[in-house]
Amino acid sequence: MTTFGRDVYDDVIVGGGHNGLVAAAYLARAGRSVLVLERLGNTGGAAISSRPFVGVDARLSRYSYLVSLLPSKIVRDLDLRFAVRRRTISSYTPTERGGRPGGLLVGGGEQRTRESFARLTGSEREYESWRAFYGTTGRVAEKVFPTLTEPLPTRAELRARIDDEAAWRMLFEEPLGQAVERNFADDLVRGVVLTDGLIGTFADAHDPSLAQNRCFLYHVIGGGTGDWDVPVGGMGALTDALAAAATKAGAEIATGHEVLRIDTDGVAPAEVVFRTATGEGRVVGRTVLVNASPQALAELLGEEPDRAAPAPEGAQFKVNMLLSRLPRLRDASVDPREAFGGTFHIAEGYEELRRAHAEAAAGELPSVPPSEIYCHSLTDPSILGPELVERGCQTLTLFGLHTPARLFGHDNQQAREVLLTATLAQLDAHLAEPITDCLAFDADDRPCIEAKTPLDLERELRLPGGHIFHRDLSWPYADPATDAAGRWGVATAHPNVLLCGAGAVRGGGVSGVPGHNAAMAVLGH
Repeated sequence: MTTFGRDVYDDVIVGGGHNGLVAAAYLARAGRSVLVLERLGNTGGAAISSRPFVGVDARLSRYSYLVSLLPSKIVRDLDLRFAVRRRTISSYTPTERGGRPGGLLVGGGEQRTRESFARLTGSEREYESWRAFYGTTGRVAEKVFPTLTEPLPTRAELRARIDDEAAWRMLFEEPLGQAVERNFADDLVRGVVLTDGLIGTFADAHDPSLAQNRCFLYHVIGGGTGDWDVPVGGMGALTDALAAAATKAGAEIATGHEVLRIDTDGVAPAEVVFRTATGEGRVVGRTVLVNASPQALAELLGEEPDRAAPAPEGAQFKVNMLLSRLPRLRDASVDPREAFGGTFHIAEGYEELRRAHAEAAAGELPSVPPSEIYCHSLTDPSILGPELVERGCQTLTLFGLHTPARLFGHDNQQAREVLLTATLAQLDAHLAEPITDCLAFDADDRPCIEAKTPLDLERELRLPGGHIFHRDLSWPYADPATDAAGRWGVATAHPNVLLCGAGAVRGGGVSGVPGHNAAMAVLGH
Protein backbone atom coordinates (compact mmCIF):
# COMPACT_ATOMS: atom_id res chain seq x y z
CA MET A 1 0.00 0.00 0.00
CA THR A 2 1.32 3.44 -0.94
CA THR A 3 2.07 5.99 1.75
CA PHE A 4 1.11 9.51 0.76
CA GLY A 5 2.09 12.83 2.27
CA ARG A 6 -1.14 13.00 4.30
CA ASP A 7 -4.24 10.97 5.16
CA VAL A 8 -6.83 13.53 4.07
CA TYR A 9 -6.54 15.77 1.02
CA ASP A 10 -8.58 18.76 0.06
CA ASP A 11 -8.93 17.27 -3.41
CA VAL A 12 -8.35 13.78 -4.78
CA ILE A 13 -8.34 13.61 -8.58
CA VAL A 14 -9.12 10.28 -10.23
CA GLY A 15 -7.27 10.07 -13.53
CA GLY A 16 -4.09 11.82 -14.64
CA GLY A 17 -5.18 12.72 -18.15
CA HIS A 18 -4.75 16.29 -19.31
CA ASN A 19 -8.00 17.51 -17.72
CA GLY A 20 -7.11 16.00 -14.35
CA LEU A 21 -3.71 17.65 -14.51
CA VAL A 22 -5.25 21.03 -15.36
CA ALA A 23 -7.53 20.76 -12.33
CA ALA A 24 -4.63 19.65 -10.13
CA ALA A 25 -2.48 22.59 -11.18
CA TYR A 26 -5.20 25.18 -10.58
CA LEU A 27 -6.17 23.74 -7.19
CA ALA A 28 -2.60 23.32 -5.96
CA ARG A 29 -1.75 26.87 -7.03
CA ALA A 30 -4.69 28.00 -4.89
CA GLY A 31 -2.97 26.46 -1.86
CA ARG A 32 -5.04 23.30 -1.60
CA SER A 33 -3.65 19.82 -0.91
CA VAL A 34 -4.09 17.74 -4.07
CA LEU A 35 -3.49 14.08 -4.92
CA VAL A 36 -3.79 12.68 -8.46
CA LEU A 37 -4.30 8.92 -8.82
CA GLU A 38 -3.54 7.50 -12.27
CA ARG A 39 -4.11 3.87 -13.30
CA LEU A 40 -1.38 3.74 -15.94
CA GLY A 41 2.34 4.04 -15.38
CA ASN A 42 2.36 7.53 -16.89
CA THR A 43 0.18 10.62 -16.93
CA GLY A 44 -1.51 12.00 -20.02
CA GLY A 45 -4.27 9.51 -20.84
CA ALA A 46 -5.07 9.87 -24.55
CA ALA A 47 -2.97 13.05 -24.85
CA ILE A 48 0.45 11.41 -24.88
CA SER A 49 3.47 10.92 -27.08
CA SER A 50 5.00 7.47 -27.39
CA ARG A 51 7.37 5.41 -29.50
CA PRO A 52 5.11 2.70 -30.93
CA PHE A 53 7.67 1.18 -33.29
CA VAL A 54 10.49 -0.96 -31.88
CA GLY A 55 13.88 0.72 -32.00
CA VAL A 56 12.59 3.77 -33.89
CA ASP A 57 13.15 7.25 -32.42
CA ALA A 58 9.78 8.70 -33.43
CA ARG A 59 7.56 10.09 -30.64
CA LEU A 60 4.07 10.03 -32.09
CA SER A 61 0.96 11.69 -30.71
CA ARG A 62 -0.50 8.23 -30.59
CA TYR A 63 -4.16 8.95 -29.87
CA SER A 64 -5.08 12.66 -29.88
CA TYR A 65 -2.88 14.75 -32.13
CA LEU A 66 -4.01 18.35 -32.89
CA VAL A 67 -4.85 21.31 -30.65
CA SER A 68 -7.64 23.82 -31.18
CA LEU A 69 -9.82 23.97 -28.06
CA LEU A 70 -7.09 24.61 -25.47
CA PRO A 71 -7.69 28.20 -24.28
CA SER A 72 -4.62 30.42 -24.14
CA LYS A 73 -6.00 31.47 -20.74
CA ILE A 74 -5.08 28.05 -19.32
CA VAL A 75 -1.59 28.22 -20.83
CA ARG A 76 -1.07 31.66 -19.30
CA ASP A 77 -2.67 30.92 -15.93
CA LEU A 78 -0.55 27.83 -15.38
CA ASP A 79 2.60 29.32 -16.94
CA LEU A 80 2.95 26.32 -19.24
CA ARG A 81 6.02 25.78 -21.35
CA PHE A 82 4.01 24.69 -24.34
CA ALA A 83 3.51 26.04 -27.84
CA VAL A 84 1.60 25.18 -30.99
CA ARG A 85 2.54 25.84 -34.59
CA ARG A 86 0.18 26.95 -37.34
CA ARG A 87 -0.07 24.88 -40.52
CA THR A 88 0.33 26.91 -43.72
CA ILE A 89 -2.06 24.62 -45.61
CA SER A 90 -5.50 23.92 -44.15
CA SER A 91 -6.46 20.96 -46.33
CA TYR A 92 -6.03 19.16 -49.62
CA THR A 93 -8.75 16.93 -51.03
CA PRO A 94 -7.79 14.85 -54.08
CA THR A 95 -10.34 13.82 -56.65
CA GLU A 96 -10.62 12.63 -60.23
CA ARG A 97 -12.88 14.36 -62.72
CA GLY A 98 -13.06 13.77 -66.44
CA GLY A 99 -10.48 11.02 -66.09
CA ARG A 100 -7.88 13.45 -64.79
CA PRO A 101 -6.50 13.71 -61.23
CA GLY A 102 -6.95 16.99 -59.41
CA GLY A 103 -8.03 18.30 -56.07
CA LEU A 104 -9.03 21.16 -53.81
CA LEU A 105 -6.25 22.98 -51.97
CA VAL A 106 -7.33 25.27 -49.11
CA GLY A 107 -4.57 27.49 -47.75
CA GLY A 108 -1.33 29.00 -48.92
CA GLY A 109 -2.97 32.38 -49.35
CA GLU A 110 -6.36 33.58 -50.54
CA GLN A 111 -5.42 33.73 -54.21
CA ARG A 112 -4.22 30.11 -54.33
CA THR A 113 -7.36 28.93 -52.57
CA ARG A 114 -9.59 30.95 -54.91
CA GLU A 115 -7.83 29.53 -57.95
CA SER A 116 -8.10 25.98 -56.63
CA PHE A 117 -11.86 26.36 -56.16
CA ALA A 118 -12.17 27.76 -59.68
CA ARG A 119 -10.25 24.84 -61.20
CA LEU A 120 -12.42 22.35 -59.34
CA THR A 121 -15.84 23.90 -59.94
CA GLY A 122 -15.38 26.04 -63.05
CA SER A 123 -16.38 29.29 -61.34
CA GLU A 124 -15.67 31.43 -58.28
CA ARG A 125 -19.21 31.10 -56.91
CA GLU A 126 -18.34 28.16 -54.62
CA TYR A 127 -15.36 29.99 -53.18
CA GLU A 128 -17.47 33.04 -52.37
CA SER A 129 -19.96 30.75 -50.63
CA TRP A 130 -17.07 29.19 -48.71
CA ARG A 131 -15.84 32.59 -47.55
CA ALA A 132 -19.31 33.68 -46.48
CA PHE A 133 -20.04 30.42 -44.65
CA TYR A 134 -16.78 30.41 -42.68
CA GLY A 135 -17.09 34.12 -42.10
CA THR A 136 -20.28 33.28 -40.23
CA THR A 137 -18.72 30.46 -38.23
CA GLY A 138 -15.76 32.70 -37.44
CA ARG A 139 -18.03 35.36 -35.96
CA VAL A 140 -19.80 32.70 -33.89
CA ALA A 141 -16.43 31.36 -32.71
CA GLU A 142 -15.39 34.79 -31.46
CA LYS A 143 -18.53 34.94 -29.33
CA VAL A 144 -18.74 31.34 -28.11
CA PHE A 145 -15.17 30.27 -27.42
CA PRO A 146 -14.54 32.69 -24.52
CA THR A 147 -17.63 31.33 -22.74
CA LEU A 148 -16.05 27.87 -22.37
CA THR A 149 -14.03 29.05 -19.39
CA GLU A 150 -16.87 31.08 -17.87
CA PRO A 151 -19.89 29.87 -15.88
CA LEU A 152 -22.38 28.22 -18.23
CA PRO A 153 -24.65 30.62 -20.08
CA THR A 154 -28.28 29.68 -20.57
CA ARG A 155 -29.49 28.92 -24.07
CA ALA A 156 -31.13 32.34 -24.27
CA GLU A 157 -27.98 34.08 -23.02
CA LEU A 158 -25.76 32.35 -25.58
CA ARG A 159 -28.24 33.11 -28.34
CA ALA A 160 -28.24 36.78 -27.38
CA ARG A 161 -24.45 36.82 -27.21
CA ILE A 162 -24.17 35.43 -30.75
CA ASP A 163 -26.75 37.99 -31.88
CA ASP A 164 -27.21 36.46 -35.33
CA GLU A 165 -30.49 34.61 -35.83
CA ALA A 166 -29.49 33.09 -39.16
CA ALA A 167 -26.25 31.73 -37.69
CA TRP A 168 -28.05 30.45 -34.61
CA ARG A 169 -30.60 28.60 -36.70
CA MET A 170 -27.90 27.16 -38.98
CA LEU A 171 -25.73 25.80 -36.17
CA PHE A 172 -28.06 25.21 -33.22
CA GLU A 173 -31.49 24.37 -34.62
CA GLU A 174 -31.49 22.77 -38.08
CA PRO A 175 -29.51 19.69 -39.14
CA LEU A 176 -26.10 20.64 -40.50
CA GLY A 177 -26.89 19.02 -43.83
CA GLN A 178 -29.43 21.73 -44.58
CA ALA A 179 -26.83 24.48 -44.28
CA VAL A 180 -24.28 22.50 -46.29
CA GLU A 181 -26.72 21.86 -49.12
CA ARG A 182 -28.08 25.39 -49.07
CA ASN A 183 -24.65 27.04 -49.22
CA PHE A 184 -22.67 24.71 -51.49
CA ALA A 185 -23.36 22.99 -54.81
CA ASP A 186 -20.23 20.91 -55.36
CA ASP A 187 -20.26 17.41 -53.83
CA LEU A 188 -16.59 17.51 -52.87
CA VAL A 189 -16.85 20.91 -51.21
CA ARG A 190 -19.95 19.80 -49.34
CA GLY A 191 -18.07 16.78 -48.03
CA VAL A 192 -15.07 18.79 -46.86
CA VAL A 193 -17.39 21.04 -44.85
CA LEU A 194 -19.37 18.16 -43.36
CA THR A 195 -16.34 16.24 -42.09
CA ASP A 196 -15.92 18.58 -39.12
CA GLY A 197 -19.30 17.36 -37.90
CA LEU A 198 -18.28 13.70 -38.03
CA ILE A 199 -14.99 13.48 -36.12
CA GLY A 200 -15.59 10.75 -33.55
CA THR A 201 -19.34 11.19 -34.14
CA PHE A 202 -21.47 8.62 -35.94
CA ALA A 203 -24.24 10.66 -37.51
CA ASP A 204 -25.77 11.51 -40.86
CA ALA A 205 -25.76 15.09 -42.16
CA HIS A 206 -29.52 15.25 -41.46
CA ASP A 207 -29.53 13.41 -38.12
CA PRO A 208 -32.42 14.94 -36.11
CA SER A 209 -30.44 14.57 -32.85
CA LEU A 210 -28.07 17.28 -34.14
CA ALA A 211 -25.07 15.32 -32.81
CA GLN A 212 -23.30 16.33 -36.03
CA ASN A 213 -24.04 20.01 -35.30
CA ARG A 214 -22.56 19.82 -31.82
CA CYS A 215 -19.44 18.13 -33.16
CA PHE A 216 -19.18 20.71 -35.95
CA LEU A 217 -19.56 23.58 -33.49
CA TYR A 218 -16.65 22.41 -31.34
CA HIS A 219 -14.51 21.98 -34.43
CA VAL A 220 -15.03 25.51 -35.73
CA ILE A 221 -14.86 27.58 -32.52
CA GLY A 222 -11.42 26.61 -31.22
CA GLY A 223 -9.31 29.58 -30.18
CA GLY A 224 -12.02 31.86 -31.53
CA THR A 225 -10.79 31.06 -35.05
CA GLY A 226 -11.40 27.36 -35.65
CA ASP A 227 -7.73 26.72 -36.47
CA TRP A 228 -6.30 23.31 -35.61
CA ASP A 229 -2.63 23.59 -34.72
CA VAL A 230 0.29 21.22 -34.25
CA PRO A 231 1.59 20.80 -30.67
CA VAL A 232 5.32 21.43 -30.75
CA GLY A 233 7.08 18.35 -29.40
CA GLY A 234 3.93 16.25 -29.79
CA MET A 235 0.86 15.95 -27.60
CA GLY A 236 2.97 14.58 -24.79
CA ALA A 237 4.66 17.97 -24.53
CA LEU A 238 1.36 19.40 -23.30
CA THR A 239 0.72 16.78 -20.65
CA ASP A 240 4.35 16.83 -19.54
CA ALA A 241 4.05 20.60 -19.07
CA LEU A 242 0.80 20.18 -17.15
CA ALA A 243 2.26 17.51 -14.89
CA ALA A 244 5.26 19.74 -14.21
CA ALA A 245 2.99 22.70 -13.41
CA ALA A 246 0.87 20.63 -11.03
CA THR A 247 3.91 19.17 -9.26
CA LYS A 248 5.61 22.55 -8.99
CA ALA A 249 2.47 23.94 -7.34
CA GLY A 250 2.56 21.16 -4.75
CA ALA A 251 0.22 18.49 -6.13
CA GLU A 252 1.19 14.84 -5.59
CA ILE A 253 0.88 12.54 -8.61
CA ALA A 254 0.77 8.78 -8.09
CA THR A 255 0.89 6.62 -11.22
CA GLY A 256 0.16 2.90 -11.17
CA HIS A 257 -2.79 3.55 -8.84
CA GLU A 258 -6.08 2.21 -10.20
CA VAL A 259 -9.12 3.61 -8.38
CA LEU A 260 -11.64 0.88 -7.62
CA ARG A 261 -14.34 2.66 -5.66
CA ILE A 262 -15.50 6.01 -4.33
CA ASP A 263 -17.51 5.91 -1.10
CA THR A 264 -19.42 9.09 -0.31
CA ASP A 265 -22.61 10.33 1.26
CA GLY A 266 -22.19 13.63 -0.58
CA VAL A 267 -21.41 15.56 2.60
CA ALA A 268 -18.58 14.00 4.59
CA PRO A 269 -15.15 13.63 2.98
CA ALA A 270 -15.16 10.80 0.45
CA GLU A 271 -13.07 7.67 0.70
CA VAL A 272 -11.25 6.61 -2.45
CA VAL A 273 -10.20 2.96 -2.67
CA PHE A 274 -7.36 2.13 -5.06
CA ARG A 275 -5.20 -0.79 -6.14
CA THR A 276 -1.46 -0.89 -6.85
CA ALA A 277 0.90 -3.70 -7.80
CA THR A 278 1.37 -4.45 -4.09
CA GLY A 279 -2.24 -4.35 -2.89
CA GLU A 280 -5.16 -2.09 -2.05
CA GLY A 281 -5.14 1.23 -0.25
CA ARG A 282 -7.45 4.08 0.73
CA VAL A 283 -7.24 7.83 0.83
CA VAL A 284 -9.74 10.51 1.83
CA GLY A 285 -10.63 13.62 -0.15
CA ARG A 286 -12.90 16.44 0.92
CA THR A 287 -13.70 16.76 -2.77
CA VAL A 288 -13.16 14.10 -5.45
CA LEU A 289 -12.76 15.15 -9.08
CA VAL A 290 -13.21 12.34 -11.60
CA ASN A 291 -11.31 12.61 -14.88
CA ALA A 292 -13.08 9.64 -16.39
CA SER A 293 -16.28 9.02 -18.30
CA PRO A 294 -19.72 9.40 -16.69
CA GLN A 295 -20.10 5.65 -17.19
CA ALA A 296 -16.87 4.97 -15.28
CA LEU A 297 -17.97 7.40 -12.56
CA ALA A 298 -21.22 5.46 -12.07
CA GLU A 299 -19.23 2.24 -11.72
CA LEU A 300 -16.88 3.79 -9.15
CA LEU A 301 -19.86 4.98 -7.12
CA GLY A 302 -21.55 1.57 -7.36
CA GLU A 303 -24.47 3.11 -9.26
CA GLU A 304 -26.33 2.07 -12.38
CA PRO A 305 -25.47 4.08 -15.50
CA ASP A 306 -28.10 6.48 -16.78
CA ARG A 307 -30.36 4.15 -18.75
CA ALA A 308 -32.07 7.08 -20.42
CA ALA A 309 -28.82 8.05 -22.14
CA PRO A 310 -27.57 6.05 -25.14
CA ALA A 311 -24.57 3.83 -24.48
CA PRO A 312 -21.38 5.61 -25.62
CA GLU A 313 -20.03 4.32 -28.92
CA GLY A 314 -16.89 5.50 -30.65
CA ALA A 315 -16.87 5.69 -34.43
CA GLN A 316 -13.30 6.28 -35.54
CA PHE A 317 -10.40 4.31 -36.98
CA LYS A 318 -6.90 5.48 -36.07
CA VAL A 319 -3.78 4.57 -38.05
CA ASN A 320 -0.25 5.74 -37.20
CA MET A 321 2.54 5.44 -39.75
CA LEU A 322 6.18 6.34 -40.14
CA LEU A 323 7.31 6.79 -43.74
CA SER A 324 10.78 6.67 -45.24
CA ARG A 325 9.54 9.39 -47.60
CA LEU A 326 6.32 11.11 -48.58
CA PRO A 327 4.53 9.39 -51.48
CA ARG A 328 4.23 11.00 -54.89
CA LEU A 329 0.73 12.12 -55.88
CA ARG A 330 -1.20 11.42 -59.06
CA ASP A 331 -2.01 15.12 -59.05
CA ALA A 332 1.46 16.30 -60.04
CA SER A 333 0.45 19.96 -59.73
CA VAL A 334 0.60 19.73 -55.93
CA ASP A 335 3.75 19.27 -53.87
CA PRO A 336 3.26 16.31 -51.47
CA ARG A 337 4.74 18.46 -48.70
CA GLU A 338 1.83 20.85 -49.12
CA ALA A 339 -0.80 18.18 -49.70
CA PHE A 340 0.13 16.36 -46.50
CA GLY A 341 1.02 19.53 -44.59
CA GLY A 342 -2.65 20.20 -43.85
CA THR A 343 -5.53 17.73 -43.63
CA PHE A 344 -5.53 15.28 -46.55
CA HIS A 345 -9.13 14.18 -47.15
CA ILE A 346 -9.80 10.72 -48.59
CA ALA A 347 -13.19 9.52 -49.90
CA GLU A 348 -14.92 12.38 -48.12
CA GLY A 349 -17.21 13.66 -50.81
CA TYR A 350 -20.73 14.39 -49.58
CA GLU A 351 -22.27 11.38 -51.27
CA GLU A 352 -19.38 9.13 -50.19
CA LEU A 353 -19.95 10.16 -46.57
CA ARG A 354 -23.68 9.49 -46.87
CA ARG A 355 -23.08 6.05 -48.34
CA ALA A 356 -20.46 5.13 -45.72
CA HIS A 357 -22.83 6.10 -42.92
CA ALA A 358 -25.68 4.09 -44.45
CA GLU A 359 -23.49 0.99 -44.80
CA ALA A 360 -22.19 1.25 -41.22
CA ALA A 361 -25.72 1.82 -39.89
CA ALA A 362 -26.70 -1.40 -41.66
CA GLY A 363 -23.91 -3.28 -39.85
CA GLU A 364 -21.31 -3.32 -42.61
CA LEU A 365 -17.84 -1.82 -42.78
CA PRO A 366 -17.88 1.06 -45.29
CA SER A 367 -16.95 -0.24 -48.73
CA VAL A 368 -15.26 3.09 -49.49
CA PRO A 369 -13.95 4.14 -46.07
CA PRO A 370 -13.69 7.92 -45.57
CA SER A 371 -10.68 9.21 -43.69
CA GLU A 372 -8.29 12.09 -43.34
CA ILE A 373 -4.55 12.29 -42.81
CA TYR A 374 -2.12 14.78 -41.42
CA CYS A 375 1.67 14.86 -41.15
CA HIS A 376 2.94 16.22 -37.84
CA SER A 377 6.61 16.10 -38.78
CA LEU A 378 6.26 18.49 -41.73
CA THR A 379 5.24 21.26 -39.34
CA ASP A 380 7.23 20.11 -36.32
CA PRO A 381 10.13 17.72 -37.05
CA SER A 382 11.21 17.76 -33.38
CA ILE A 383 9.24 14.55 -32.74
CA LEU A 384 11.75 12.65 -34.91
CA GLY A 385 15.29 11.74 -33.95
CA PRO A 386 18.08 13.47 -35.91
CA GLU A 387 18.83 10.37 -37.98
CA LEU A 388 15.21 10.05 -39.09
CA VAL A 389 15.11 13.74 -40.03
CA GLU A 390 18.31 13.38 -42.04
CA ARG A 391 16.86 10.38 -43.90
CA GLY A 392 13.73 12.37 -44.81
CA CYS A 393 11.30 10.28 -42.75
CA GLN A 394 7.83 11.65 -42.05
CA THR A 395 4.90 10.68 -39.84
CA LEU A 396 1.36 10.17 -41.07
CA THR A 397 -1.71 10.03 -38.83
CA LEU A 398 -4.94 8.74 -40.39
CA PHE A 399 -8.34 9.23 -38.78
CA GLY A 400 -11.19 7.19 -40.26
CA LEU A 401 -14.87 8.14 -40.05
CA HIS A 402 -18.13 6.16 -39.81
CA THR A 403 -16.61 3.08 -38.16
CA PRO A 404 -18.77 2.55 -35.03
CA ALA A 405 -17.66 0.08 -32.38
CA ARG A 406 -20.54 -2.27 -33.21
CA LEU A 407 -18.77 -3.25 -36.46
CA PHE A 408 -15.84 -4.78 -34.57
CA GLY A 409 -17.59 -6.80 -31.89
CA HIS A 410 -17.62 -10.14 -33.72
CA ASP A 411 -13.91 -10.26 -34.59
CA ASN A 412 -12.00 -7.07 -33.83
CA GLN A 413 -8.72 -8.24 -35.34
CA GLN A 414 -10.21 -9.42 -38.62
CA ALA A 415 -12.39 -6.31 -39.01
CA ARG A 416 -9.36 -4.12 -38.25
CA GLU A 417 -7.32 -5.80 -41.00
CA VAL A 418 -10.15 -5.62 -43.55
CA LEU A 419 -10.77 -1.95 -42.81
CA LEU A 420 -7.07 -1.08 -42.92
CA THR A 421 -6.68 -2.72 -46.33
CA ALA A 422 -9.73 -0.91 -47.72
CA THR A 423 -8.69 2.43 -46.22
CA LEU A 424 -5.16 2.28 -47.62
CA ALA A 425 -6.60 1.31 -51.03
CA GLN A 426 -8.60 4.54 -51.04
CA LEU A 427 -5.44 6.49 -50.27
CA ASP A 428 -3.50 4.61 -52.95
CA ALA A 429 -6.11 5.64 -55.54
CA HIS A 430 -4.71 9.18 -55.31
CA LEU A 431 -1.02 8.26 -55.12
CA ALA A 432 1.50 7.59 -57.86
CA GLU A 433 2.95 4.78 -55.74
CA PRO A 434 1.48 2.52 -53.02
CA ILE A 435 1.72 3.93 -49.53
CA THR A 436 3.15 0.60 -48.32
CA ASP A 437 6.20 1.19 -50.55
CA CYS A 438 6.92 4.32 -48.51
CA LEU A 439 6.68 2.79 -45.02
CA ALA A 440 9.77 2.77 -42.83
CA PHE A 441 10.72 -0.41 -40.96
CA ASP A 442 11.38 -0.94 -37.27
CA ALA A 443 14.30 -2.71 -35.60
CA ASP A 444 12.56 -6.07 -36.11
CA ASP A 445 12.16 -5.36 -39.84
CA ARG A 446 8.41 -4.81 -39.56
CA PRO A 447 6.62 -1.99 -41.37
CA CYS A 448 5.95 1.04 -39.16
CA ILE A 449 2.17 1.05 -39.17
CA GLU A 450 -0.40 0.45 -36.43
CA ALA A 451 -4.19 0.60 -36.52
CA LYS A 452 -6.65 1.03 -33.66
CA THR A 453 -10.41 0.47 -33.64
CA PRO A 454 -12.85 1.82 -31.05
CA LEU A 455 -12.57 -1.47 -29.19
CA ASP A 456 -8.79 -1.09 -29.04
CA LEU A 457 -9.22 2.37 -27.51
CA GLU A 458 -11.72 1.01 -25.02
CA ARG A 459 -9.26 -1.67 -23.94
CA GLU A 460 -6.19 0.57 -23.78
CA LEU A 461 -7.65 3.82 -22.46
CA ARG A 462 -10.94 2.75 -20.82
CA LEU A 463 -12.88 4.96 -23.24
CA PRO A 464 -16.47 3.64 -23.07
CA GLY A 465 -17.25 2.02 -26.39
CA GLY A 466 -14.06 3.64 -27.64
CA HIS A 467 -15.81 7.03 -27.59
CA ILE A 468 -13.09 9.70 -27.78
CA PHE A 469 -15.41 12.29 -26.16
CA HIS A 470 -16.62 9.83 -23.44
CA ARG A 471 -20.17 10.46 -24.69
CA ASP A 472 -21.84 12.59 -27.35
CA LEU A 473 -20.79 16.23 -27.13
CA SER A 474 -23.08 18.65 -25.33
CA TRP A 475 -24.26 22.11 -26.29
CA PRO A 476 -22.16 24.81 -24.53
CA TYR A 477 -25.14 26.07 -22.54
CA ALA A 478 -27.45 24.76 -19.80
CA ASP A 479 -30.42 25.70 -17.67
CA PRO A 480 -29.65 28.01 -14.73
CA ALA A 481 -28.07 26.12 -11.81
CA THR A 482 -27.99 27.11 -8.17
CA ASP A 483 -24.62 25.75 -7.05
CA ALA A 484 -21.11 26.27 -8.39
CA ALA A 485 -20.73 22.76 -9.81
CA GLY A 486 -23.92 23.14 -11.81
CA ARG A 487 -22.97 26.60 -13.03
CA TRP A 488 -19.68 25.23 -14.31
CA GLY A 489 -21.17 22.08 -15.89
CA VAL A 490 -19.27 19.58 -13.72
CA ALA A 491 -21.93 18.51 -11.21
CA THR A 492 -22.84 14.95 -10.31
CA ALA A 493 -25.55 13.64 -7.97
CA HIS A 494 -23.06 14.02 -5.10
CA PRO A 495 -22.06 17.57 -4.05
CA ASN A 496 -18.49 16.58 -3.19
CA VAL A 497 -17.86 14.54 -6.36
CA LEU A 498 -17.29 16.48 -9.57
CA LEU A 499 -16.77 15.40 -13.18
CA CYS A 500 -13.64 16.94 -14.69
CA GLY A 501 -13.21 14.81 -17.82
CA ALA A 502 -14.35 15.00 -21.43
CA GLY A 503 -17.87 13.88 -20.49
CA ALA A 504 -18.55 17.11 -18.60
CA VAL A 505 -20.64 19.84 -20.19
CA ARG A 506 -18.29 21.57 -22.66
CA GLY A 507 -16.00 18.55 -22.62
CA GLY A 508 -14.47 16.58 -25.46
CA GLY A 509 -11.20 17.08 -27.30
CA VAL A 510 -7.88 18.22 -25.88
CA SER A 511 -9.00 21.43 -24.23
CA GLY A 512 -8.38 21.39 -20.48
CA VAL A 513 -11.75 23.16 -20.20
CA PRO A 514 -13.45 20.55 -17.96
CA GLY A 515 -10.40 20.51 -15.67
CA HIS A 516 -10.40 24.30 -15.45
CA ASN A 517 -14.13 24.44 -14.84
CA ALA A 518 -14.09 21.76 -12.13
CA ALA A 519 -11.32 23.66 -10.34
CA MET A 520 -13.30 26.89 -10.57
CA ALA A 521 -16.34 25.12 -9.08
CA VAL A 522 -14.25 23.83 -6.17
CA LEU A 523 -12.81 27.27 -5.57
CA GLY A 524 -16.27 28.81 -5.58
CA HIS A 525 -15.78 31.08 -8.59
